[in-house]
Amino acid sequence: MGSITISKVTKHFGALEVIPPLDLHIEEGEFVVFVGPSGCGKTTLLRLIAGLEDVTSGSVAIDGTDVTQVAAARRGLAMVFQSYALYPHMTVRENIGFPLRMAGIGKAEIARKVETVAETLNLTGHLDARPGQMSGGQRQRVAIGRAIVREPKAFLFDEPLSNLDASLRVNMRLEISELHQRLQTTAIYVTHDQVEAMTMATKIVVLRSGIIEQVGSPMELYNQPRNLFVAGFIGSPKMNFITGEKAAQHDAATIGVRPEHIALSKDAGAWQGAVGIVEHLGSDTFLHVNVSGAGPLTVRVAGELAVNFGDTVFVTPDANRIHRFDAAGNALPRRN
Repeated sequence: MGSITISKVTKHFGALEVIPPLDLHIEEGEFVVFVGPSGCGKTTLLRLIAGLEDVTSGSVAIDGTDVTQVAAARRGLAMVFQSYALYPHMTVRENIGFPLRMAGIGKAEIARKVETVAETLNLTGHLDARPGQMSGGQRQRVAIGRAIVREPKAFLFDEPLSNLDASLRVNMRLEISELHQRLQTTAIYVTHDQVEAMTMATKIVVLRSGIIEQVGSPMELYNQPRNLFVAGFIGSPKMNFITGEKAAQHDAATIGVRPEHIALSKDAGAWQGAVGIVEHLGSDTFLHVNVSGAGPLTVRVAGELAVNFGDTVFVTPDANRIHRFDAAGNALPRRN
C-alpha cells in the first residue's frame, strides 16, 4: 500500500501557472525526494498530493484510487511540517496520541501504540515532557511519531530539518533514513538541500519552475544529468562548467567536470592555473584555481595539501568523466 500516481496535474493561482501539466509515479515503499531551488514548486506539489491544495486540472491517485476530490484527512497520508506543529500544552504522550484520540480509538489501544512509537524513536524517557522542555531534534521526532502512529499509506515531509543546526540535521537525516528502512512505508520528502536528496532518496525528482527536469536514483542523476540545470544542482561542490575553446575541443558548447574528477599536480598537467582560495576541511581540500581559458575551477583533493594562494598548479580533467552539453544546455552522449 502506498503507490501514488500524478496524472496531468496543473496548479494555477489566479492567472499564474505554478505547476504546468505534470506526470509522476511513485512506487510503494520508495523514498522520493523533491528537490530544487526556492520557488520551483516542490512544496506546492507535495500539498497537491496531500490534498492541502486543490488541483486546477488532472488527477492524483493513491493505490490506484482517484483521490483528487477526497479531503486531506481521508487520503490516509501523514504530513510532517518544518514547524513541528506540536501542541505546547500537551505532553509528548498526548501529542503523539492526539490523531488517534481524534479518530475515536480506545485509550488502551492509544497507550499501546504510543509506547511502541516512542520506543522506535527513542522517546520513551520523554513521554511526560512538554515540547518546550525538549531540543529541536527531539521535537521533530515527536512530530514524526505523531505521523507514524497513524500507520499512513505514505509520509509527506516538508523540509522537516531546516530549523535544526548542522549537527542535528545530520543526525535526523540518519534517523529518518533508518526509520524508512524499518517501516518500508512510502515517503515523499521536500528539500532544497541536494545533500539531503543524495543521501536519503531512493529516487530524486529535480524540479525547476514547476517542471520535472529529471527523475532517477541519486547516482543516475550524479553520473548522467540530463541537462546543465541538473548537472549544476546535483553534487557538492557543484560541477565546473567551461565554455569557449576548451569546450569546442570536445565538440560541445559547454563541458562540465566535477571537482573530484580533476587531478591536480604541482609539476605538469593539461591546464596551468593559479591557486586562489584554499579551503581545508581535514578529510578534503577544496582549491579554487584560476585557469586561463576556463575561468575559476573548483578542485577537490583528498586529505591535506600544502598549497598557498598564488601558487602555480596544473589541473587535468578525467577524460572519461567529462560531461558535454549542447547550446540549449542538453546533455550530449559521452565520448568513448
